[in-house]
Amino acid sequence: MPDLRDLYQEVILEHSKSPRNYRELKPADHKAEGYNPLCGDRFTIYLQMDGDSICDIGFQGSGCAISKASASMMTQALKGKTKEEAEKLFHRFHEVVTGKTESHGHEAELGKLAVFAGVSEFPLRVKCATLAWHTLEAAIEGKQEAVSTE
Repeated sequence: MPDLRDLYQEVILEHSKSPRNYRELKPADHKAEGYNPLCGDRFTIYLQMDGDSICDIGFQGSGCAISKASASMMTQALKGKTKEEAEKLFHRFHEVVTGKTESHGHEAELGKLAVFAGVSEFPLRVKCATLAWHTLEAAIEGKQEAVSTE
């Protein structure tokens, strides 16, 4: 039986190679750009909102496997969610990838995003995993300046 870490790594690599929702939304109600100067990740997040609900979400850009997989899986997890639900999921995700709480016990909340729990063992990669999420936050808030993880 393969090690759980191997399975998680496979999921991350699959989303990196074939990212879901990798597209510009036209028209997009909200849009933000994010940049991680540490490893050069750069993404734009596009949102179509209906009131407080995320009707559609997409992203474009380039980055390492972790950042691209995180953006891909984030878009899948948030489509149809409210701003409040998105914020709650981001905070839970952030707690897990920074090691402030373990993913065990939060699988129901995180769903497939629990595969990023191992990132907490590599502090330099936390910024890779959270870039899309910080960029999403800026898009929802309507911020015009690019988000940086520094």
